Amino acid sequence: MRKTFIALGICITLQAVSAPIPAAAHAQQEIPTYAKWGKLAIKEAQSKYPNAKIIDYLHVGRESKADLTIEKFKLWLKEGDKEFGVHVSITFATKTENVVTVEMQKTDR
Repeated sequence: MRKTFIALGICITLQAVSAPIPAAAHAQQEIPTYAKWGKLAIKEAQSKYPNAKIIDYLHVGRESKADLTIEKFKLWLKEGDKEFGVHVSITFATKTENVVTVEMQKTDR
């Protein structure tokens, strides 16, 4: 009898774990609008610091000026035993999303 209850408990647990994610929970996992620009920030940092690994990523924010938008990121890189930050600002035309400039500034913090 005890083995039956244990087997039943295992089956219920496995069924709960493998149950599909409800639609409401899935909707909350949408891709953020800055993801496209974050990928570009990472790509640019990797090309400037090819021997470094990106170990952290932060979207600092978005700023709009007239017809331009600026997405700001802070990346944390590790090269050998040295760690450093890189601030990346991507300026693009708001309507066309054409990149105007990509600026990077290395920082210790």
